[in-house]
Amino acid sequence: MTMTQQHDDAFLADWAVHSRFGAVPGTNGVDRQAATAADGEQRAWFAQLLEQHGFTVERDAAGNQFGLLELVPGAPYVLTGSHLDSQPTAGRFDGAFGVMASAHACFRVADELRTDPSAARCNLAVVNWFNEEGSRFKPSMMGSSVFTGKMPLETALATTDPNGVTVAAALDALGERGDGGVFGGDTGREVASYAEIHVQQGRSMEEDGVTIGLVNATWAAHKFEFTVTGAQAHSGSTLMSDRRDALLGAARLVVAARELVDEFAPGALHTACGELNVYPNSPVVVASQVQLLLDLRSPSADVIRAAHASLQRTIERVQREDRVEITVTAEHSWDQNPYPESGVELAREVADELGLAHDRVMTVAGHDSTNMKDSVPTVMLFVPSVAGISHSLDEFTEEADLVAGVNHLTGVVRRLAAGALLD
Repeated sequence: MTMTQQHDDAFLADWAVHSRFGAVPGTNGVDRQAATAADGEQRAWFAQLLEQHGFTVERDAAGNQFGLLELVPGAPYVLTGSHLDSQPTAGRFDGAFGVMASAHACFRVADELRTDPSAARCNLAVVNWFNEEGSRFKPSMMGSSVFTGKMPLETALATTDPNGVTVAAALDALGERGDGGVFGGDTGREVASYAEIHVQQGRSMEEDGVTIGLVNATWAAHKFEFTVTGAQAHSGSTLMSDRRDALLGAARLVVAARELVDEFAPGALHTACGELNVYPNSPVVVASQVQLLLDLRSPSADVIRAAHASLQRTIERVQREDRVEITVTAEHSWDQNPYPESGVELAREVADELGLAHDRVMTVAGHDSTNMKDSVPTVMLFVPSVAGISHSLDEFTEEADLVAGVNHLTGVVRRLAAGALLD
């Protein structure tokens, strides 16, 4: 058996073990939302895996989990990873592949550099970002937002889930909250560069026969949390003309979000309403309040702005016609933004060396690298998703593509550890 085959088999074995945490019976998917018991179990297992390979495990105050290996005292770190938390009843590949691929890429490069330390200019670190998904605690990409200074730590820790449990309490229950930072500040550690690999969550790569996606830019996005307020009333006896139905107003926004798409060229805008919370949610009561999440995504910031303006006109009409009040209680947005061209070129060179089919790909979904690229040189990579299915129990990526992704990321980390992008 060749060394490459041994490496591939080791990854697949650990991947199989990892996929058991939070597994949904009778499916290939998982339910491993941030800071739940299943999340805690896989975090404990992952820490043991890192330690078995000589990495020191630390958590920062936001619950981000790091595996550190110091090869060159005082040198900065190449950081690579993604997230292990999932959506409710979701696929086992989303995020988790990136963390496991990053760990094994670092294990391989660490073994090489221990044999020949002269090749190292940087140390190695693996990260499991906290609450990338934003399903239990909003917003998404929370851990990396705190890490990059885009969200105050205090705001993140005070955020509550639907049952009123704070992030701080949930992390403390698992023993997964550190008492400070792992990088920056008084730690003496700095990040030199960041790399992340992920399943595409779209079908263009599969359709085009591309094995490695060289992510060169993000789509723009604008996410809203609306509160629609009406008046509680009897759903049978109250005259229709007297009703101020918050659920009706929310339903009109759901429909409007879909109809917005048709105001633009095909493929120019994606919209969704992913969550509604209705009060009092009783079969004999006209709803008095609905909380609604709505998001707009596009490769064009101009399209986002135009869609926002159109949505605002709809909101004004619904408020007037249905006699409800619609307020924005939270917003989260980012512009269309390129990844560093130097990182795209580095990834292209590695793909050429390995003979892997590759192409430049934009990311529609947000990732932790969306935050990191604004702070340090960043490389973002994709492997194909079968039929583009994501956030679903039916999510799947072929084993050969997983292995190719680990091998490619290993080549990227090897170059970064040798100083690529450092200057």
